[in-house]
Amino acid sequence: MAAKKYKATLTKKKTTVALPAKKGGKKYFSYNNDDINRADRVSEPEVAYGYKSLYSDDISLLNQSKKGLNAKAALDFLSLSGFTQDEFQETFKTTVKTIQNHVTRELTLDASLSEKLLKSFALFDKGAEIFGSASNFHQWLNTPAYGLGNQLPFDLMDTITGIRLIEEELIRIEFGDLA
Repeated sequence: MAAKKYKATLTKKKTTVALPAKKGGKKYFSYNNDDINRADRVSEPEVAYGYKSLYSDDISLLNQSKKGLNAKAALDFLSLSGFTQDEFQETFKTTVKTIQNHVTRELTLDASLSEKLLKSFALFDKGAEIFGSASNFHQWLNTPAYGLGNQLPFDLMDTITGIRLIEEELIRIEFGDLA
């Protein structure tokens, strides 16, 4: 079965998310951007969707992870990353449906999921900087990497250690140390 794509439409006032429905067609989910606090606001030009201040240093990342991210952050990451729903679910060990329910009920994510999302935002920020776009970085994630034992970097994203290894590989690529 082919993976289904997630699509978000962003305007100044509202974000609309279109997800494939089980019986064909699409199921739409919307939220007003004014309801999102500044740190969570989706901003198209910013690769990390305005979350950068939450992961800019280890103390900020730790404090925000413990506090828990707004569940909308997971949908923002899904949109940013270009992940399919299956890729998202494999990486974050939760379903898109669960995230949507959290958003609807205005719940925050637990500390471990919040930390993994923030680390993933940081990873995509660095990857987009090195590869020119989040889309190019996503493509690289699905290409065997010599510095990672010819493993697909995407396969390592399900753990914090894996994310750290990908970060280290990106730094090697950035500075031309590919041996």
